[in-house]
Amino acid sequence: MTATYNRSDQRADHRYCKIGAKTIPKRPNSARRVGLPRIFANPDHAGEMRRILLSAAKILISAALLYLALRKVNLTELFSRFTVGSLFWIGLAIAITFLQIFVGVLRWREISAECGAPLELARAMRYNVIGSFFNQTLPSAIGGDAVRLWLVARAGAGWRAATYSIFVDRAIGLIALAILIVASLPWSYALITDPHGRSALLLVDLAALAGGLGFLVFGALKWRWLKTWWATHHIHACAVIANRVLFSRGRGPVVSILSLAVHVLTVVIAWCVVQSIAAPVGFSDVFQLVPPVMLITMMPISIAGWGVREATMGLAFGFAGLASNEGVNISLLFGAVYFIVGAVGGLVWILSAEKAAQGSAQLGVPE
Repeated sequence: MTATYNRSDQRADHRYCKIGAKTIPKRPNSARRVGLPRIFANPDHAGEMRRILLSAAKILISAALLYLALRKVNLTELFSRFTVGSLFWIGLAIAITFLQIFVGVLRWREISAECGAPLELARAMRYNVIGSFFNQTLPSAIGGDAVRLWLVARAGAGWRAATYSIFVDRAIGLIALAILIVASLPWSYALITDPHGRSALLLVDLAALAGGLGFLVFGALKWRWLKTWWATHHIHACAVIANRVLFSRGRGPVVSILSLAVHVLTVVIAWCVVQSIAAPVGFSDVFQLVPPVMLITMMPISIAGWGVREATMGLAFGFAGLASNEGVNISLLFGAVYFIVGAVGGLVWILSAEKAAQGSAQLGVPE
């Protein structure tokens, strides 16, 4: 009887060990793939290598496009146009940029509350200012969004609610930008006489508008299978929240007005830059040309949009019959304004409680 029990016990232990061997993670270098370097045999190393290569590619794209754009610029002539009055206009542009961040904060708070991640006004403002710093330093035009997501999640809201709030905020901003460009198309067509420029403007804007409206339609679908697959489940959840925000009687009008105001303030910032160098460009020209350029700059293929913005701005000015070099001049100073604001954001980050905590403790989010 004892022998039988022992044999059964041994068989049970053997089965348990076999199961355990399958579930216990192996050491990273214990089973290398044949013919591949060690760095690719380890998924963590391979992912790190992909990030490094992607960052390097973005740096090269920014450098190449900046080089091509700066060939049209006489920096000595540009600096000679600065006067004491220029400092006033650049200072005003910086102040309006902080106002733009504040308006974005008001919109984000409305959206994050709907996502289950409510934020105090001061905390949300601090996160957005810090995000402006990382927008300038990370290899992407949306690097600040990733940092905001991390900060909100660390604050106790959870990764899902934080991700939803950032994603929906970005999606609604994109939809508002596309609508603003569509609304100004009659005047843009009158300004841009080049057929290639008109085609490019129409293609880019319709693609953005179709993507934004498709996102909202996706959220209105009631198919059950959308909730069974991981990717469609989360995208559908974000689309449902976006619909709930935009079409609610309370939040909808507020979020829509704030979203449009963010992009109008971008135009005002660019106009202040135009005034700082007394460029022969009218406000209506800036209003028609800057939003499409900002739409293209949102593509995460460069460092903080540098290079892409300058090349696109020079091209847009050329299509509108304006001097291409003036477009590059305005873009460079426009980028400099955001760089200065980002530097202030870096100082806020260094002095912030989030930086001091170093991830050791959660920072509470008000319920």
